[in-house]
Amino acid sequence: MRAGVIVFPGSNCERDTQHVLADVAGIDADLVWHTTTDLSAYDLVVLPGGFSHGDYLRTGAIAAHAPVLRAVRNAVERGTPVLGICNGFQILLEAGLLPGAMLRNAGVSFRCEWVHLRVERVDTPFTAAAAGGQVLRLPIAHGDGNYHAPPELLDRLEDEGRIIFRYSDASGTVGGHADPNGSVAGIAGICGERRNVVGLMPHPERASEAELGSEDGRVVWASLLAAVAA
Repeated sequence: MRAGVIVFPGSNCERDTQHVLADVAGIDADLVWHTTTDLSAYDLVVLPGGFSHGDYLRTGAIAAHAPVLRAVRNAVERGTPVLGICNGFQILLEAGLLPGAMLRNAGVSFRCEWVHLRVERVDTPFTAAAAGGQVLRLPIAHGDGNYHAPPELLDRLEDEGRIIFRYSDASGTVGGHADPNGSVAGIAGICGERRNVVGLMPHPERASEAELGSEDGRVVWASLLAAVAA
């Protein structure tokens, strides 16, 4: 299995992601510059966290028009698993590959802390090895993580089972102070219509080794390997 980790000017989590894919999950992983136009060699595409193009205009807005996004669209159509982490999630939203938008965090402050999130669905390539309702402990680091969807879109996401992760407390209860940024319905991650595209704000690559304080992020990589094997 081979993964392409897309790098934009301003990305800062690409090497963390490459390290975890290669050294923790055992997946060959290449860093792929944003001018690349062909991703057909890859079985997995990851858009990592960071501040692509300095977050000018809006987070992910400039990166969404990079040449590589045409190749990402083609990968999605082929059924290739595509994961957007933090800024990667924002880019997928701006590119229209996932619905909704990101607003400034409630309180307009940058949040860098550990959070809990509850796994809502296990029918994606990135949650297949998880248990429904499982609570993961992962870190966040963002200023624009307040996921917004108008009522009709939120209803559709609910009806289609496309809300994949919600912020929760350690016991799995959603709401209140468990939501660090004001996201509607506590949403921390969603998937596309074909379920092979997933975006989430917390960082699984920063919680895949015991030395970092949590190994809960490994379920994402284990899920991917299980899904591909199946």
